[in-house]
Amino acid sequence: MTALRDQAIALAGVAQAARLVDQVARTGSYPDHFLAASIHSLFQFDAPDTAAVFDGLPGVRLGLDTLAAVLANRQAPEHREVVRYLFALLYLERRFAADPERMAVVHSRLEHASFKAEHFSSHVGPVCQSIAGIYQDTLSTLRFRIKVTGSAQHLQDPRMADTVRALLLAGVRSAYLWRQLGGRRWRLVLERRRLLATCQALSRELGVV
Repeated sequence: MTALRDQAIALAGVAQAARLVDQVARTGSYPDHFLAASIHSLFQFDAPDTAAVFDGLPGVRLGLDTLAAVLANRQAPEHREVVRYLFALLYLERRFAADPERMAVVHSRLEHASFKAEHFSSHVGPVCQSIAGIYQDTLSTLRFRIKVTGSAQHLQDPRMADTVRALLLAGVRSAYLWRQLGGRRWRLVLERRRLLATCQALSRELGVV
């Protein structure tokens, strides 16, 4: 159960990034707390446990709720884009992980960007800009690219575009963590009910907002 719990938290990180990408692309808005938790997860190089990657379980509540909703009814029209982004992030992570040199570059540049993150901890805008540059120079040069759809007004806004790219990198980081913890795509089918129950139990731990 501990392994499944950790896998659920990591996968919720992917789901949270996917949900936020969809929200930013469509509305140009986002919940600050969850955006900050996802972005700062990129700088948790030696977290003591899985929840700590997101600054504690509350930091990934949106992802847990999103993942539970998707697992309960993946075919729901309102989940279509989030599901697409989620599986695209899992696929992109596999392509990324197959390139150790590219991974080393990303890690090195994230370590450098972490200095800025420490000094702009109350506002993630400048941090998103730095991370977006890392994403553009590395993952966006892979043959597989994630197509983000939404409002042209928001997607053409440089600040929103940077936020989307930073979230995509955060989603890949969570996907990498999920796979490190034993997560596999086939488990999403064969262990869907157990994973759903775990997400719901984790949400109950957080109580009512």
